[in-house]
Amino acid sequence: MNWLFLALAGAVEIGWSQSIKPTQNFTRPLPTVLCFLLAAGAVYLLTLAMRTIPVGTAYAVFTGIGAIGAITLGVVVNRDPLTLLRVAALALIVGGIVLARIASPES
Repeated sequence: MNWLFLALAGAVEIGWSQSIKPTQNFTRPLPTVLCFLLAAGAVYLLTLAMRTIPVGTAYAVFTGIGAIGAITLGVVVNRDPLTLLRVAALALIVGGIVLARIASPES
């Protein structure tokens, strides 16, 4: 169950990462409130996951999911360039997440 909380935390972090720019340097009230709510939600879910998943593993997986999602949305939504090196970086992050899951004492 805690790995599910961790996956959800990562998903919320992806939403949070995308909610930062619309705040326009925290000058727009509604986007700013949404940004803070998403950040708080992501951290709350992360703390639930850390009940049994070691802190280092949980945080590495959490940020990895966020990075993968942010890069993917950047490519799909914002038309950021997708180069071979970026694909390789994403593959390494995915591999790291899988390895962290396999090596976790909770596994």
